[in-house]
Amino acid sequence: MIIPKAIQNLIESFERLPGVGQKTAQRLTFYLLHVPQGELDNFANSLQSLKKDTILCSNCFMIGESDPCTICADLQRDHSVICVVEQPLDVIALEKNGKYKGVYFILHGKIDPLNNIGPEEIYISQLISRLKSQNSKVKEVILSTNPTMEGEATAMYIAKQIKSEDLGLEISRIGRGLPIGADLEYADEVTLQRAMEGRSQY
Repeated sequence: MIIPKAIQNLIESFERLPGVGQKTAQRLTFYLLHVPQGELDNFANSLQSLKKDTILCSNCFMIGESDPCTICADLQRDHSVICVVEQPLDVIALEKNGKYKGVYFILHGKIDPLNNIGPEEIYISQLISRLKSQNSKVKEVILSTNPTMEGEATAMYIAKQIKSEDLGLEISRIGRGLPIGADLEYADEVTLQRAMEGRSQY
C-alpha cells in the first residue's frame, strides 16, 4: 500500500518525539485525520507559536513569556534561596506543591558522558556567574537534580564548583524522599515536600 506523502511526513515527525514509536505515531496521525479542520488549525497554530511566543529568562533560564520570568520578578519570593533543577518541568512539579518560596535555576540538562554532555553543554557556568554576581542575594543553593547517577554526578560537580569559588554559601541536596532513578516531574506532591524538607548538607 502506498501511503500519501502528507501522512508519511506526519508519522515521521511524530516518531522523532521522545517515547513515540512507529505504531503510536501511526495511530496519532490517523486519529488527526478525523479531527475537524478547525481543531487541526488550532493545533498547528499552537505548534508554530511554541517557540515564537516564549523566551528564556536571562536570570534563571526558565521558559516564559517575559524576561525576567514571573518567579524571578516576584518580590514576595525568597531570593536568598535558589533551587537548581535539570528541566523546566521540574520547576512546574515543585510549584504545584506550593511549599517552596525561593527562586530557581534551570540547567537544561545534566552531565552525561555517555551521551557526550559535559558541564559546558548545560548552564553550570551561568549558575556560577549568577552566584558570584555583586547583586546576588543568594545564601543557600539547593541542588535538586534528579536522584539518578547522572543527576548525582551533576550535583557533586556543581557543589565542587561553588566551594572552589569560596562564596560562603550554604549548599544542600534535596532530601531522599525521591526514589533512586525517579524524575521530579513524576513525583507526587507529598514526596516532593518531604524531599525538600529533608534536604541534606554537602
